[in-house]
Amino acid sequence: MSSGHPPQEQDGPDGVVAPELDPRDAVDMPEPRVQERVMSGLPGGVGFLISLLALLAGVALLVLAGLLFGDGQGAGGAGALVAGILVVIASFVCLCGLTAVAPGQARVVTLFGRYVGTVRVTGLRWVNPFMSRRKVSTRIRNHETGAAKVNDADGNPIEISAVVVWQVADTAQAVFEVDDFVEFVAIQTETAVRHIATRYPYDAHEPGQMSLRENADEITGRLSVEIGARVASAGVRVIESRITRLAYAPEIAQAMLRRQQANAVVAARARIVEGAVGMVEAALERLESQDVVELDEERKAAMVSNLLVVLCSEQSTQPVVNTGSLYH
Repeated sequence: MSSGHPPQEQDGPDGVVAPELDPRDAVDMPEPRVQERVMSGLPGGVGFLISLLALLAGVALLVLAGLLFGDGQGAGGAGALVAGILVVIASFVCLCGLTAVAPGQARVVTLFGRYVGTVRVTGLRWVNPFMSRRKVSTRIRNHETGAAKVNDADGNPIEISAVVVWQVADTAQAVFEVDDFVEFVAIQTETAVRHIATRYPYDAHEPGQMSLRENADEITGRLSVEIGARVASAGVRVIESRITRLAYAPEIAQAMLRRQQANAVVAARARIVEGAVGMVEAALERLESQDVVELDEERKAAMVSNLLVVLCSEQSTQPVVNTGSLYH
């Protein structure tokens, strides 16, 4: 992520616009000093053929030198011998320039410490044999963090872990900007997971409040953006990230479970009472509209009380037959 520039929205792998990086999550990473330059090199068959012809030419010169020495032409034989030896050595040096590039791999090429380019063309290629070639995997990789114990926004200890899917996008930055880009991704991913976990509570306590448990999609989207910002300088592209484990720490798990159960019971009771009141209201309106029975306010209160007991009770109710009147 370039320092000094506002964060922008990025397109995800499925064309979905990723969440914008929160300014509080901005990471001031240094500007990359190198960028990948693609080089193809010569086809390996051409390099192998040139090396083979040079080897045959060197062998021919050595044979010629032997013939010249046999005819008593010492000076000419010595020249042919030296030339043959040099050509043979040059042919073996040229053979060292052959490089096999497998699918999902690239070769970062440097010449005496200077970055020359990256060979991404698969197959047998030929480059300058004096150039060093470092193998870099461009395959899609997974990294799963260990279960980290952190405090959420409410200060409650929780255990959280995540998995990130990533890929090397710029091989030059991956090789030259960091010491070990694999370890760099692992450390930055764990840092981002811990930071996200401390920003949000485990459970929401207010309407509209984001929480780790109830807003998994939004949280993982912001996690992907933050990890991407942290590892962009290393030439790494984050494809996706997901929270794989989220739980309260063992020392408070039982207490939090009881609180969740109490909240669930209260919510269920409120729902039951709301439904019961609606049913009682509908029953009274229907009785009045169809003139089934005429009830005064006291009888209405008694019917409402009885219906609420029946509808809200957790146990089955037993009917009571009143042989008298409501007042006796």
